[in-house]
Amino acid sequence: MLERIHLAVVREVARQGSLTSAAEVLCVTQSALSHSMKKLELALGTAIWYREGRRLRPTQAGEYLLGVAERLLPQLERAEEQLRLFARGERGALRIGMECHPCYEWLLRIVSPYLAAWPTVDVDVIQKFQFGGIAALFSHEIDILVTPDPLQRPGLHFEPVFDYEQVLVASSEHPLCQAEHLEPEQLADQTLLTYPVASERLDIFSRFLTPAGMAPKRHKLIENTDIMLQMVASGRGVAALPRWLVEQNTERFAVLPIRLGREGIHKQIFLGLRQDDMASDYLQGFVALARGELTIE
Repeated sequence: MLERIHLAVVREVARQGSLTSAAEVLCVTQSALSHSMKKLELALGTAIWYREGRRLRPTQAGEYLLGVAERLLPQLERAEEQLRLFARGERGALRIGMECHPCYEWLLRIVSPYLAAWPTVDVDVIQKFQFGGIAALFSHEIDILVTPDPLQRPGLHFEPVFDYEQVLVASSEHPLCQAEHLEPEQLADQTLLTYPVASERLDIFSRFLTPAGMAPKRHKLIENTDIMLQMVASGRGVAALPRWLVEQNTERFAVLPIRLGREGIHKQIFLGLRQDDMASDYLQGFVALARGELTIE
């Protein structure tokens, strides 16, 4: 009754807004596609869409079917891609999702020896996910998730690979650099630069400012690490970054790290994998290389 083409149609109609556009993407005639979906609706006894002007909007049943399509189709597409690679004698592709903006320098140190050790495996890095990193793992959009904030879920495994300290970074001429450590109220008159991540997921807020009932004077979002450090060096604000990243860049930028709180904010970077994939040798090869990078502090 329910076939893969039905799921593909539901997904494309949601993306394109009409059966005609979906038919063009799927390389079938609009009449054949319409007939197939009408037949499915009759068999199910419920409508999949209703019309809203020229566009189709999913019914409750259609929304459910769209969710099924978004979960299953990427897995089927991934399986087909993997089988084609096997047929060509290649091992596959390792898709790495990033929820850690400043971790690219660390990742590059892993990828280079990994590619040398696994010549039949390609590597791709994905930063933006349709439904977030955890959902990307479950939907097989990615194979490994790099994250400082693991969300434990059945079917997933998170492997800690290195420890680091989150610090404030300020211009070397900033008065805050005179302190051995900072208290939350010292940031009340500062412009805080952060990556474009929800405040509740930023440690500078969740583990430092918010528990003390404090907030910075201004909060600006910067996506690129080098731009953020240039802004800090020019006195345009302060930022919260891993100590190892700051210390690697003190010669390029006139910035210094400052401890947040007397005890500091200590974190770990984790690699998230699906438990069903734990036996995969080339995934385990990447994890082993990542665990070997414990010299980063």
